[in-house]
Amino acid sequence: MTQRAKAELLLVATTFIWGSSFVIVKGALADASPFPYLAVRFILAGLLMVGVMARGRLPREALLPSLLLGTMLFTGFAFQTWGLVYTTPSKSAFITGFSVILVPVISLFQGYPMRAGNAGGAALGLVGLYFLVLPSGIGAINRGDLLTLFGAVAFAVHIVMVGFYTRRFSFLHLAPGQILVVGIIATLAVPFGPSSTVHWTARLVFAIVVTAIFATAFAFGSQVWAQQYTPPAHTALIFALEPVFAALTSCVATKEHLGGKVLLGSALILAGMVASEVWGGAPPAPVEG
Repeated sequence: MTQRAKAELLLVATTFIWGSSFVIVKGALADASPFPYLAVRFILAGLLMVGVMARGRLPREALLPSLLLGTMLFTGFAFQTWGLVYTTPSKSAFITGFSVILVPVISLFQGYPMRAGNAGGAALGLVGLYFLVLPSGIGAINRGDLLTLFGAVAFAVHIVMVGFYTRRFSFLHLAPGQILVVGIIATLAVPFGPSSTVHWTARLVFAIVVTAIFATAFAFGSQVWAQQYTPPAHTALIFALEPVFAALTSCVATKEHLGGKVLLGSALILAGMVASEVWGGAPPAPVEG
């Protein structure tokens, strides 16, 4: 098996973990506010990754990339987690999945031309978002959906940035560094959040342990390693499975009911992801000049 095949299989496993974690995080937010939860989760995961992957040392040259990646990752998780307070796990996952469609759009600013498949995928995704977040007209917009959409933009930027930095720095330093930065920023943000309540229940402890070890330390370490061997567009296509895994988990674990418009919107977003990556293709070399 080639390194690329191993990398893409690992990304599928990572995507399953992330998709399944939406329900766990939703439950954790009943016992803790978003920023305290993120702070504990990412500090724990960051320290674990620094000790295991970086052998307790982060080189000076990797600090700035880690800071930039961590800041963008924190932005994505802050909006996504805050949004989960108000929306359902499946809707949150599909709106987050819109980040896949945004990757080639953001690549325009790096000099990559927009292909027909990317444009078609973006159009499908936008129509899907309409059905997903506007089921009863503009007055019924869920603020959790809008917060999650802001997070999707940040995640798209993060995917592009990871693809750039993993060609220049070791994943053994970037992965732990960015996660520790998220935890530090979340800790500093606690006093400025809408609330800072924490009730140490068994459900919260379980959620922190599972998301810190598997959905953060293992998953992001795997992502940064895998993106050395597969391009950002292929990574984004695999990540398109995340909302599917999340919806299935939510339906089984919480008996969440997906209405007709939600199903239609979700299907259109998923179709947009696939169209963007299958027919859009990997981006060519940047346009000169």
